[in-house]
Amino acid sequence: MMLQNKVAIVYGGGGAIGGAVARAFAKEGAELFLAGRTKEKLDAVADDIRSVGGRAEVSVIDALNEKEVALHSARVAAKAGGIDIAFNGLGINHVQGILLTDLSAADFLHPITAYATAYFITARAVTPHMASRGSGVIMMPSTPGARMPGTGFLGYGVSCAATEGMTRLLAAELAPAGVRVVCIRSHAIPEAAAMGSHSRDVFEPVARSAGISLEEMMEGVAAGTMLRQLPTLDQVANAAVFAASPHAASMTGAVINLTGGAVVD
Repeated sequence: MMLQNKVAIVYGGGGAIGGAVARAFAKEGAELFLAGRTKEKLDAVADDIRSVGGRAEVSVIDALNEKEVALHSARVAAKAGGIDIAFNGLGINHVQGILLTDLSAADFLHPITAYATAYFITARAVTPHMASRGSGVIMMPSTPGARMPGTGFLGYGVSCAATEGMTRLLAAELAPAGVRVVCIRSHAIPEAAAMGSHSRDVFEPVARSAGISLEEMMEGVAAGTMLRQLPTLDQVANAAVFAASPHAASMTGAVINLTGGAVVD
């Protein structure tokens, strides 16, 4: 198993992406600590993991609450003997499909501030527990909006660019402590929207304004990629497993591109 006896925290562990990553980590032998705001969703993922012999615990915390996150990471480290992996898969509702002239400053700044703050808080909370052991992996997701020109996603695009910039800067700062930082840049995931993730709430108004269904919009997005397809939850989760594993021991400051060629590096 690629993550045998590793200790992993998954923030947003009850969501579509966070849940898929947590299940994949557990399948590869990791002990999971799921954190998020909705206990029912966290419990459902934990039950899935336990049903196949995995180990998972649930904590209801807000990733934007610095004190809660710090206390949680300290409890995890004390109980499990350390922290090896932290994946932040939280989803934050935000506005898309609004052009500059109609976009408020608050709506523009919301995804930038919320995502950057959450990633900062969780990274700062787990870093001491990783650095004390001389190893660890911090992971954050991004989207092609970080690199792709377009309209209607100004705030979120800037947010994703900030995430990728944070990946590079944190990697440089934490490398002497043996801590790696990796970003996973995934395109839209139809499964996640179909499961009712926050992405449905974000994308549906955009599709509606274009006079098409969400499914039709996703088909159009897929057609705009080189591979004519969008990533699956399993593909994202398996990329996270690889990045967290010893096979990726020389990988840091990197962005794993799962956009089907919508953007190239």
